[in-house]
Amino acid sequence: MAIAALILYLVFGALGFGWRSWTQYRHTGSTGFRGIYGKPGSLEWCAGAGFIAAIVVGVAAPALQLLGVLTPVAALHTPWLQGFGTALAVAGIAATLYAQRDMGESWRIGVDPGETTTLVRHGVFGVVRNPIFTAMLIFAAGVALMTPNPLALTGFAVLLATIELQVRVVEEPYLLHTHGQAYRDYRASVGRFVPGMGRN
Repeated sequence: MAIAALILYLVFGALGFGWRSWTQYRHTGSTGFRGIYGKPGSLEWCAGAGFIAAIVVGVAAPALQLLGVLTPVAALHTPWLQGFGTALAVAGIAATLYAQRDMGESWRIGVDPGETTTLVRHGVFGVVRNPIFTAMLIFAAGVALMTPNPLALTGFAVLLATIELQVRVVEEPYLLHTHGQAYRDYRASVGRFVPGMGRN
């Protein structure tokens, strides 16, 4: 399963970041990458750095398990959980690509405070406000179940905390500042990560 997990990480990176960035560049002249926002040590900066850490840990966990350095948590190391994890990871990749497509030219990695993008409310964004992050968490949970060693579980926890920080400290304040009442209305009617939950 460790090899399968690494392959799925490669597919996720190639499609979710590489192919999507190339598509964005072809259509807009921009790759969509905005980098880490904020001063080093700030909450905004920690959110960006946390993403990098989560990716590194997420790839290292199955690699180290494959090399025999790490061993899975026995209670989670069952064929049915590994199969379920594989299904989750594949579904997470598909959901990420679908949500990125719905986001269209507004897709970005990171935030540029001086940039104004369209507030996307159609498609899957009419169901949850952050479907790409939801899909990423589904993918990461699946890979963690495929190779459920302590580092993989830690990596998922880091990603979850990072996404919460990114959304609450960076993206929501930016969207509120940029779109004002339109974003308030959207926020009040559509859940943050799960339909109906996190409306405020």
